[in-house]
Amino acid sequence: MALITPDGVRRLIEVLTARGYRVIGPTVRNGAIGYDAIDGIDDFPVGWTDEQDGGYYRLRRRDDAAFFGYAVGPHSWKRYLHPPQLRLWRAERSGDDMRIIDEDDEPPRDAFIGVRACELNAIAIQDKVFLGGPYVDPHYRSRREGIFVVAVNCAVAGGTCFCASMGTGPRVGSGFDLALTEIVHDGAHRFLVECGTDVGAQVLTELPHRPAPPSDIEAARAIIERTAQSMGREMPATDVPALLRRNLEHSRWDNVAERCLTCGNCTMVCPTCFCTSVEDETDLSGATAARTRRWDSCFTMDFSYIHGGSVRSSTRARYRQWMTHKLSTWVDQFGTSGCVGCGRCISWCPVGIDITEEVRAIHEGECDGDDS
Repeated sequence: MALITPDGVRRLIEVLTARGYRVIGPTVRNGAIGYDAIDGIDDFPVGWTDEQDGGYYRLRRRDDAAFFGYAVGPHSWKRYLHPPQLRLWRAERSGDDMRIIDEDDEPPRDAFIGVRACELNAIAIQDKVFLGGPYVDPHYRSRREGIFVVAVNCAVAGGTCFCASMGTGPRVGSGFDLALTEIVHDGAHRFLVECGTDVGAQVLTELPHRPAPPSDIEAARAIIERTAQSMGREMPATDVPALLRRNLEHSRWDNVAERCLTCGNCTMVCPTCFCTSVEDETDLSGATAARTRRWDSCFTMDFSYIHGGSVRSSTRARYRQWMTHKLSTWVDQFGTSGCVGCGRCISWCPVGIDITEEVRAIHEGECDGDDS
């Protein structure tokens, strides 16, 4: 374990930039903390934290200058690995000839700074989706290969976080090159650093650092433990996949359908949802055409459209599809839950629907004999 100061974090950004990485990190944009290209520590949300609840997100000032003193915002790292919109190819016509032009999909080498434990787990889940099995997504692979990950152990649990009950946080476990734990106490500001790869260890040698004393190692452990004990939500401790399989006709699906707007916000902010649609378009002259892949959602009527109509035409059916896939049949497909407990779907739902509460209601209703 090593110890660096805020100046060491500043130097980290410089080193990664010099190594040819585009550095992506947290910054304040449009009243929220999101991820964007940054040039230095002045771009961080220094001294900001977030307040979150069902359908509620606000920034407020902290009483210190912490770099990472917040939970998670509406954006996840998915937007850089699995872009919201991607042109696959285009075509040009010249006279009687038609030429197909493949897109030059060579993304920049990215370094992510500020990746939380739940988000590392989300990236690992998407690795299974896009890289596992016989069919590999080349666009995801080209973005995923070679990224440098600077993870951050959470010192703050948001009001909608429930990663501790999902086993996905708040301490990072793997999938990082460097991991930071921010310690702000008695006017001192420092970061405990753990190396996860040889590349991470090489980068650390280029930073001003010193061995971490036992007191700081213990302080970092206490911070993570305090965060784990202060989660805003908790997934019920039951066999959730089996619970949902048994209750596909539970009356709770009607209850949630009365509140759900089928806006798709939950799928857009989710760090693991991966559904897409493909659109073809041409210009008015017919001289050019293009095919584009974009994020889609199981909450839209068109997404499940098959000749004759939508398979899931009701709000009840669409919400049930999303939640049972996320928490149950995802396990059958990929061997893990599709939920990492980040709480974004709760915070950014306009009516504050809470996935943990829906599971709890179904569980308690089953126990009471309400399985209609």
